[in-house]
Amino acid sequence: MNKQPLLPAFLAIALALPLSAGAASLDAAALKQTQTAGAHAGMALGAGQLAMAHAHLHHVLNCLEGPKGMDFDAKAMDPCKGMGQGAIPDAANDPAAQAKLRMAAEVAARGLKTTTLVAVHADAKRVMDDLQMVATGK
Repeated sequence: MNKQPLLPAFLAIALALPLSAGAASLDAAALKQTQTAGAHAGMALGAGQLAMAHAHLHHVLNCLEGPKGMDFDAKAMDPCKGMGQGAIPDAANDPAAQAKLRMAAEVAARGLKTTTLVAVHADAKRVMDDLQMVATGK
């Protein structure tokens, strides 16, 4: 079954959160990077091919960890370039959000090691849901 038609719906969900909906203590840079990472988790969830899903999970990690992060991949696109130092380091003023962002990064990294599209989609869904919760302050 081709999952590609689902991509716009997941993107719409991931991008639907306005900046003002974020956690009160999460600064603007961390929030923007969290939302961008969430959008890419949605793209991974909607990907119809394993390689494309993995590529979007790399984008998630690049946004969350920033260029100094352990899992940052300079060969993969960095959709958060110029937004800050990564959502995790930029969330230093909110330890609870930072912990949730780290957990999302761990799940995304695990998703990069999966070998089936079903497994990648499951990890991408969890990452997307977790990042939406952080972005909305829940």
